[in-house]
Amino acid sequence: MQCTDRFHAAIPDFRDPFARDRDRVIHTSSFRRLEYKTQVFINHEGDYFRTRLTHSLEVSQIARSVATALGCHETLAETIALAHDLGHTPFGHVGGDTLDSCLKKDGNTNGFEHNFQSFRVVTKLEKRYAPFDGLNLTFATLEGILKHSYPYRKPFLTEWYDEVFGLDYHPSIEAMIVDHADEIAYISHDIDDGIQYGLISFEDILENELVRMIDARVRSEVLQRGSKLHRYRFVGMLISHLVTELIESSRGRVPRGRGVLCRTLPASEPLPVRFDKELATEIKKLKKILFEKLYRHERIVSKMHAGKICIENLYKAFTEDGNLLPDEYRRRLEKEKKERVIADFIAGMSDRYALMRYREVYGLM
Repeated sequence: MQCTDRFHAAIPDFRDPFARDRDRVIHTSSFRRLEYKTQVFINHEGDYFRTRLTHSLEVSQIARSVATALGCHETLAETIALAHDLGHTPFGHVGGDTLDSCLKKDGNTNGFEHNFQSFRVVTKLEKRYAPFDGLNLTFATLEGILKHSYPYRKPFLTEWYDEVFGLDYHPSIEAMIVDHADEIAYISHDIDDGIQYGLISFEDILENELVRMIDARVRSEVLQRGSKLHRYRFVGMLISHLVTELIESSRGRVPRGRGVLCRTLPASEPLPVRFDKELATEIKKLKKILFEKLYRHERIVSKMHAGKICIENLYKAFTEDGNLLPDEYRRRLEKEKKERVIADFIAGMSDRYALMRYREVYGLM
């Protein structure tokens, strides 16, 4: 892993280091594959559904706006946002949970964790330089990818990670911004997608005070519930309200110019970037409603169960016969643990590629 750009030090570059990081992330194969990785709804179920790619773009847009308003480095926030989901498996969180279970059953106590996998993607799995693995990103970007979901102290992280990244300290302000931008993005677009495809109705979420407040603003424009324009305006106003409130709540706590490195704030201290207590409570209640009425919907659960079966059986097949793996991964088997190599291969798959390999391996073509 490299934390400075020594490889191209002699080549003039018109970009700042974080813009260079951003461009390297965007041009990876891992980033392109996000287009066909599930966010919540299976990609091929409909063209309207968000994918990991569109979600990452929405998070980056929100993060950049908040970082600019708070006087932080907007390009660093954008870069962390674009890279934060690179380690996700196919089939959303169910895919990651399934792969974690497979690894632990196979004796690998470290299991699978998507944030750490994102870090591994940019430091090991992407190959762009002959002398070393990874994308050669800056330290601040790497720390943000690793620690944006804070506090981030995991049993599988060695002492080296603590010494280098300070696991008992909050990450940069930009990384904190990305974590909240992620929350804002998925709440709003899951409501949008869920209503669009009839998995939930607007009435399902009206018990929430935050929803009622935004709904009142939308209806003041004489827009009737149930109309497409009402849904569009509701989602837009919800995002705008949450972004504005996050900025206003955090502004006085974020020292300008201190965003890039924030290594003096112990994880036990309150976050400088946060919603006020009342709004944070309403957001938590809204997420609970979505969990119970949307994420547990029969149509979603059945698709996710199919994804779970797919990953379990791919892992089983690759474990039994390593020759089913591509050449690159077979070569890695000679010097790395088999279960981790298999997990890397499966985690990098898109939904449709995983299903294709499942049908191929089990003769279901």
